[in-house]
Amino acid sequence: MDLFLFFTCLYIITAIFSFIPVFIAIIRKVRLKPGGVSFDESPHFTDEAKFLLNSHYSRLNGTLIFWKNQAKKYIRFHYYCLYWTIPISIIIPILTQTVSENFYSKLLLTVISTHSAILLSFHKGFKVDQNIIAFRHGESEFYDLYRNLLDRPHEFGNTENEQINSYFKQVESIRKFIRNAETDNFPIIDYSKMNKN
Repeated sequence: MDLFLFFTCLYIITAIFSFIPVFIAIIRKVRLKPGGVSFDESPHFTDEAKFLLNSHYSRLNGTLIFWKNQAKKYIRFHYYCLYWTIPISIIIPILTQTVSENFYSKLLLTVISTHSAILLSFHKGFKVDQNIIAFRHGESEFYDLYRNLLDRPHEFGNTENEQINSYFKQVESIRKFIRNAETDNFPIIDYSKMNKN
């Protein structure tokens, strides 16, 4: 068996198997872990306020799961790209020196460079860096706000009603930030520019 063919097969198999964690993150939904004491156990709020806060949190549950899923998916794909593109950038200049008329040597170089090009294209096209920041930032900001309301509600206003309304408004601001970041970071085709050409 040709050595270049062996390394080509080995490379493809390794690339596929190392993509499995990314694939799992894409198809598997994560679960939110309980964050300790919730509004039910808080001594700062009346039963009516606890009902409002718990209802609000239950409506946000799906959004929080979505943010966590998206963050995990983008983080895993980001590291998959890093773990492959950095070594590839070192290997390709060395490998080009060994390419000869041997078909399998050219095939190996083509497979490696194509894999790298695909990874870089998807990483740039789906704006992976920005999406990681957006979803992780949104998730972290929400839970900081959630904990602050549980621990220091007086920072949100003087009365219970002010505190709850201020909390709801700040949560809505976080949601708008994530929504804007999410829609801005999607790869889109500008049809208006295409029609001008």
